[in-house]
Amino acid sequence: MSKYEPLANYLKSVDFESIPMTFTKIELIINDSLPASARKHRPWWSNNPSNGTVTRSWIAAGYKVTKVNMNNECLVFVKIGAEDKLAKAPSIPTLKKSDVHPAFGCLRGTVTIPCDIDLTAPAIDS
Repeated sequence: MSKYEPLANYLKSVDFESIPMTFTKIELIINDSLPASARKHRPWWSNNPSNGTVTRSWIAAGYKVTKVNMNNECLVFVKIGAEDKLAKAPSIPTLKKSDVHPAFGCLRGTVTIPCDIDLTAPAIDS
């Protein structure tokens, strides 16, 4: 069994088109630390199957890695084949300045949602 098999099993079990995840959450899933190179070198997260067992684990689960942010230690797993669908999603129509209320955007930048937070996940009662 590969060290990264729990990651593949997790990705297979959630079955979403995109899954934002932090490096720390990956470590929780695999119940082990990522190697130092995962935090230092962007190529460690490449989708080349010859890269190693970690890459083969997410590819076997039907995902590829996108949007790797080395500074924030987060990335997005995207279901293979879904990237075209996500790219073709309807965009928000462009509004003229006269169509927008003057207060629109006044709180921009005051709230930051960490990339490992899934706003669509159900809340857990304690």
